Amino acid sequence: MSPFTGIPIAALDFYEDLEDDNSKAYWTAHKQIYEESVRRPIEELVAALAPEFGPAKLFRPYRDVRFAKDKTPYKTHQGAWFSEASMYLEVSAAGLRVAGGYWQCASDQVERLRRGVADDVAGPQLERVLADLARAKLSVNGDQLTRVPAGYPKDHPRADLLRYKTLTAHRLYGAPAWLSTARAKSEVAKGWRSISPLCDWLQTHVGPSNDLSARR
Repeated sequence: MSPFTGIPIAALDFYEDLEDDNSKAYWTAHKQIYEESVRRPIEELVAALAPEFGPAKLFRPYRDVRFAKDKTPYKTHQGAWFSEASMYLEVSAAGLRVAGGYWQCASDQVERLRRGVADDVAGPQLERVLADLARAKLSVNGDQLTRVPAGYPKDHPRADLLRYKTLTAHRLYGAPAWLSTARAKSEVAKGWRSISPLCDWLQTHVGPSNDLSARR
């Protein structure tokens, strides 16, 4: 495989046009641009990142529309998931995004997340991790309940964190000048290193689901 040299701006232009014309006709006419300006550079990028973050899965460009109201056939972004590190990157019309954390949690994982948040040691550790993420200009997101879950006091000092059912951090870089250069690899790695304390906390206090059906 060729060395990574950057994500060309043509990749962002491709997705901007796809947002305007998400059709098989557009895709067929521009598939070579997708392969050369989107897929191949991202394959080269994930290969360059693999020694530190592990192997990646590149997602298919096709949407599953079987049960969706939105029947547009193609995703308007290209994502790659690094399961060992719980890290993600994405290229779209908006530019480059990096993220990490737990996007989906089974019920046993949600319960362990809450126990970790409520713990007198692990909870403050998580607060410090999230404060560091904010200083690094990373946004924290996740699915949340509208109120504190049953079994926990409403006035708990970390009541807001107890509402989370999933927990992730991300940063949208957009299209800086370095995106189309080899420096993009080091910038992605730098962003992920900032997120890694959150992933470490989640892996320590939540971990994988013990529910075999949740892994299918």
